[in-house]
Amino acid sequence: MQILIPLGIGLGIFVYYISGFSAKQIEEIKSAFFDVNYFWVILSLMIGFISHLIRAYRWKYLLEPISNHPPRIHNLILSVGISYLVNLGIPRSGEVARAALLSKYENMIFPRVLGTIFTERIVDMFMLGLFIVWGLFLEFSIIKQILISVLPGNGFLFTRNLILIVILLLSLLIVLYFSKSSLSLKIKKFLSGIISGLLSIFKIKHIKSFIIQTLLIWASYLLMLYVVMLAFEDISKLDLGAIILVFIVGSLSIVISNGGIGTYPVFVTEALMLYGISKETGFAFSLLMWTTQTLLVILFGMVSFILLPVLNRKYPVQQSNL
Repeated sequence: MQILIPLGIGLGIFVYYISGFSAKQIEEIKSAFFDVNYFWVILSLMIGFISHLIRAYRWKYLLEPISNHPPRIHNLILSVGISYLVNLGIPRSGEVARAALLSKYENMIFPRVLGTIFTERIVDMFMLGLFIVWGLFLEFSIIKQILISVLPGNGFLFTRNLILIVILLLSLLIVLYFSKSSLSLKIKKFLSGIISGLLSIFKIKHIKSFIIQTLLIWASYLLMLYVVMLAFEDISKLDLGAIILVFIVGSLSIVISNGGIGTYPVFVTEALMLYGISKETGFAFSLLMWTTQTLLVILFGMVSFILLPVLNRKYPVQQSNL
């Protein structure tokens, strides 16, 4: 169900959306899709791949405080590649797979490694939040309208349910803390490892490098979107505010379904239409953007899946960890 529900939502939205296109519109989309300057698309793919490499390299800064040997860069890169591929099937499962693979091939403690990935996700949420704030300054009226349309209509019920969830989680933590059963001890040990990984961000030796690489990752995400916009004459004329808004909408759409399957083309098309871009051009752009980047993820993941065990047979697992 974890796979089928988000996938079904994404495909359902996509099928419903394209069912509204006439035969003439479909021909216009095909024409726009294939007549673009693919130099910009290739450049976008190169930028996307570089962002994956930077993310893998940045990860080592979080891992260093929880291990007594530096993780090997090829294992970091290939684990990241596999995690992206796995996320296309089951959302968020790629993080678990990445932690498990690195734990296996670098002889590290799984909960601690997983904790560092949770830290990465917190940093990602913070960066996306900064983009939303930036977008609010540039396009306040439009973003306000979008946020109002997706927030729960009944604020009281939303607040009440949120408070109940917090109380429930706190109650479970209190019971777990005082329990002496073997299961609770295992859970506490596991959570302790995750917390250790989460706190690794406060033990980073090269914090400036970590911050710079974080900025480079998100700048790459924005740039890989922008260069594909240059392949479409009408879209290339959009100002910075419009570009940021499209970027925010695209980023949020990925959360809804597996890797943005179905949702990314639809949501980005609707965002572009707010700026007078035709539905056909907007859909061709968003479909091209999503398709090419997804193919990159699949290719990167498959190559990583093949190379990871091969390289680790050639270079044996390092011994000992904290």
